Amino acid sequence: MASKFFLAICLVGILASLTPVCLAQNSNKDFLDAHNEARAAVGVGPMTWDDKLAAYALNYAKKRINDCAMEHSMGPYSENIAGGINSTTAVQGVNLWVDEKKFYDYKSNSCVGGECRHYTQVVWRDTVRVGCARVYCKTGGIFIICDYEPPGNNEGEHPY
Repeated sequence: MASKFFLAICLVGILASLTPVCLAQNSNKDFLDAHNEARAAVGVGPMTWDDKLAAYALNYAKKRINDCAMEHSMGPYSENIAGGINSTTAVQGVNLWVDEKKFYDYKSNSCVGGECRHYTQVVWRDTVRVGCARVYCKTGGIFIICDYEPPGNNEGEHPY
């Protein structure tokens, strides 16, 4: 009896120690911090988390669970989407967009050599609220979405 109790305690301890690893880099704060780090790097003020935007993002993400299709919601907000393998974290998703910085040329306010409009949305100076979601798709991938308000990426305007 004592050995079964000891085994149960060990199992609970192991599971408890794994929980933070599973949740690491996927919280609302993780999404927000990754955005605000990129914004601070170019002198743009921080955004705040918005539960309304997060609910919108999650509702749309759930619609992508069956196919993980990289299609925008076509909703009223600016939006970034990303996909990845099952282990892709929220932070890695945001960093996919931030990594586009290398293609953004501030002087010409254009993308040079690659996509950069996800990045410019992350650092858009007038956008002050963000809400995001991350879901596992039945296809085996991850769908990540962030919605932004007020919308940004206005044609002809610099992001910062």
